[in-house]
Amino acid sequence: MAENGKNCDQRRVAMNKEQYNGNFTDPPSVNEKKRRDREERQNIVLWRQPLVTLQYFSLEILVILKEWTSRLWHRQSVVVSFLLLLAVLIATYYVEGAHQQYVQRIEKQFLLYAYWIGLGILSSVGLGTGLHTFLLYLGPHIASVTLAAYECNSVNFPEPPYPDQIICPDEEGTEGTISLWSIISKVRIEACMWGIGTAIGELPPYFMARAARLSGAEPDDEDYQEFEEMLEHAETAQDFASRAKLAVQNLVQKVGFFGILACASIPNPLFDLAGITCGHFLVPFWTFFGATLIGKAIIKMHIQKIFVIITFSKHIVEQMVAFIGAVPGIGPSLQKPFQEYLEAQRQKLHHKSETGAPQGENWLSWMFEKLVVVMVCYFILSIINSMAQSYAKRIQQRLNSEEKTK
Repeated sequence: MAENGKNCDQRRVAMNKEQYNGNFTDPPSVNEKKRRDREERQNIVLWRQPLVTLQYFSLEILVILKEWTSRLWHRQSVVVSFLLLLAVLIATYYVEGAHQQYVQRIEKQFLLYAYWIGLGILSSVGLGTGLHTFLLYLGPHIASVTLAAYECNSVNFPEPPYPDQIICPDEEGTEGTISLWSIISKVRIEACMWGIGTAIGELPPYFMARAARLSGAEPDDEDYQEFEEMLEHAETAQDFASRAKLAVQNLVQKVGFFGILACASIPNPLFDLAGITCGHFLVPFWTFFGATLIGKAIIKMHIQKIFVIITFSKHIVEQMVAFIGAVPGIGPSLQKPFQEYLEAQRQKLHHKSETGAPQGENWLSWMFEKLVVVMVCYFILSIINSMAQSYAKRIQQRLNSEEKTK
């Protein structure tokens, strides 16, 4: 498979003197035009050209809606079947009867799974800059469960309000009964669903590269174009980033399933390249997705869970707070808000928050809430910029096509 892919790539490189204005043009001039077009698109951002960016963003949404409407129109049987199924589910949900207890249980589990899978998809799907949902949502949730488990000496938190709010059970356990495994088991569902979401989010680069390889068409994706350029200049790559990308590509191409598994099992910002490589070299879907799912939802997720749980275990947190207090000069003033915040959390866990929370709680909570808001807003802005640049690329491609036909 790898040898056939390599030979095919060599033929594509040999034929890469693209036809421009009806004549064969040297690749350097074509690459220079692509570089200028790319730089022009990168200037279309809200803080440089707000009106143009918003206009192109709106037009890109209309184009996408038109494309999806056309696709759905040509699949009317699928749409009708989906609407009928939806009608049955709505009727089942609203009609009273003995089945409602099961409906409520299924609804609760479905919403829980969908929430964490959705956050996982947002983390890896490639919309804008990507939303770091592990740092903003899953990591803090695991940390909260860890702190509560050590304080309550139990993980049997009342449901409800768990997982929306954590409070200690009426009958708390004895000190020292909490283990690493009990906390891992408590957050396993949330973590695995998030990992499944990240695996699903890695599929678009794979399908895009596979479709491009099978059709022979040039895809509208800069990551894939960068991948092809990397293959063309593989022998002359000197910088660290290019060599790292080539190492990932070679590992996935030569080792196959276990190479994909190795790349997916560790925090790897270059994993998009693994998806493009697998699609380009026509790696079977279940080989790619199976290895990605095992790596991200099981191996990598347990590594991340264990790291967060150990970091926020009771004695480690106490040592970190003591270390902050030992900083010369400003230590005590920095230590006080953390101590007050931890004390406020203990009071909440023991149903004592109504007696009056310390002021330090609001300070740290306010900081984290504002951080989440800022990162989500930046994520939304990056999506707007990315979609506006996609529409600008459509315009450039149309102009280039018109020039070729003259």
